[in-house]
Amino acid sequence: MAAATAEARPRHQINPIPFSHSPCSVLDGRPCTPYFCSVFNHGPCIPEIDYPYGENLQLTVQSVPPQNDADKYKKPDHDLNTIGDLFAALRSCWTPPPADAAREGMQMSVRFSFKRSGEMIGTPRMTYFTEGASPDTRATYLKAINASLDACTPMKFTGDLGGALAGRPIAIRYVDNRELGKQSGTP
Repeated sequence: MAAATAEARPRHQINPIPFSHSPCSVLDGRPCTPYFCSVFNHGPCIPEIDYPYGENLQLTVQSVPPQNDADKYKKPDHDLNTIGDLFAALRSCWTPPPADAAREGMQMSVRFSFKRSGEMIGTPRMTYFTEGASPDTRATYLKAINASLDACTPMKFTGDLGGALAGRPIAIRYVDNRELGKQSGTP
């Protein structure tokens, strides 16, 4: 009897995207996109969609970029005007430590900010390193990161990008994906 009642209940299709991109009323009884409307606003209400962009600008830089991402590692030949330009410039700056001082698979993250002029505010602060990395290895990578960023700064921002980036934290994760064992000749 219990099985028959369970099957008799109407089934509702689950929406994989719970908030559609069209505004709805609070009286609808279904999920809807939050929006801002005013009695003084003539015309349709515009939804306020919470896109997954945070306050941080996050970037991953690999020592050996994938071939399909090679364009993302070329320094722009003009003043930096977009976040994409900034990321390409930061990727092109990276020079990993020499293979004899490096550790295969090492990852390290740093966080810093820029001034409107394109100079860094302070020195990059280490926020993550691969577990088990020796203090010497960490110091080697941090030195390489600082040298790479120092060689590229000050960045040449346009006025608009400089104003938008000033003081915002930038987090860069450096990944040493080189096959170091094969380069040095050890099995």
